[in-house]
Amino acid sequence: MTMQTPPLPLAGIRVLDLSRLMAGNMLTLQLADFGAEVVKVESAQGDTLRDWKNDGKSLWWKVYGRNKKSICLDLKSETDRRKLLAVLPEFDVVVESFRTGGMEKFGLGPDVLHGINPRLVIVRISGWGQTGPYAGRPGFGTLVEAFSGFAEKNGFPDKPPALPNLGLADMIAGLSGAFATLAAIREVEVRRGAGQVVDLSLLEPMIGVLGPDAAIFQHTGRKPQRLGNRVDNAAPRNAYKSADGQWMVMSGSTQRMAERILHAVGGPELARDPRFATNASRLAHIDALDEIIGGFVLQRTLRDNLSYFAGHEVTVGPVHSVETLMRDEHVLEREVLVDMPDKELGSIMMHNVFPRLSGTPGSIRHEAPGLGEHQTLIEGRPASAAPSIES
Repeated sequence: MTMQTPPLPLAGIRVLDLSRLMAGNMLTLQLADFGAEVVKVESAQGDTLRDWKNDGKSLWWKVYGRNKKSICLDLKSETDRRKLLAVLPEFDVVVESFRTGGMEKFGLGPDVLHGINPRLVIVRISGWGQTGPYAGRPGFGTLVEAFSGFAEKNGFPDKPPALPNLGLADMIAGLSGAFATLAAIREVEVRRGAGQVVDLSLLEPMIGVLGPDAAIFQHTGRKPQRLGNRVDNAAPRNAYKSADGQWMVMSGSTQRMAERILHAVGGPELARDPRFATNASRLAHIDALDEIIGGFVLQRTLRDNLSYFAGHEVTVGPVHSVETLMRDEHVLEREVLVDMPDKELGSIMMHNVFPRLSGTPGSIRHEAPGLGEHQTLIEGRPASAAPSIES
């Protein structure tokens, strides 16, 4: 991979990242990838991601810690709080993910931080938000994925509600939070120069990506159903098994695409079948339609299926494993995944910077830091007075 060089669009923005786990690390990763200086503030034990190991290797941290710096502070220590406050005027953003009220217990609430740096953007990540009856509850993404309605609608109709096997709520919140941070920074830089608090819950972005479920229930009385790989607003849409045991997906989300699928599978006769003439009729006869398509796909290998349907300009694609994804020609040519140098491992594969900017693209400039590797950023300075911890 050719390493990008400045200009980077967020160069000059400095971020103190006091968060732990996934949402905060995804948020600050987005900022770091586009040039912000992100300084992770870790305990002596380090961010929890350092302890999520695969065969003894901290691969989670190496991916989501890239482009960041690391210092160690104990926020229960008055001395270390003073060190933090001493450098606060040099930073534009503070990101934290303590349980609601946690920063106040350290004597580091927004009033204290803004008293030292009025232009500071303070991003507060929590499960449920800074207000409301559940504000003080612990809020891991698992709870939010269930609470939001996602698990209830996810999975197959004859199976229990299904949680995602990844930190979905955290990742969505992290991406959403990066946008909110930049919106708040723009307010500081362009409009009136005052900092503010970004109240980022895991719950609200998660609900925001689930579609108009509340509106549908309000106006129709219908609740979301577990449909497996199907959806309730378009057909066909499913995963189909090929003759070699590999799977492909197909989507007919528009009338024109559905007609192409029908022609490809059964010719003009199937396309004229009144059961499949409209989206509503296809949804009403979805079992029959999936049986026809599934039987057709099962007669060919995955490669032959993809080639055949591509010739009919049908929206199909393979169900990749991570192994086949890493070999895919499109992924390789666009460098969607990149193998980056790593002092400990030699190299490590990770996702590239996204989205892609034509004029000032982001870049992966250095590997994830060792714990406390950049301690000199905060040591040897005159310390500001810090409030005592509230009992």
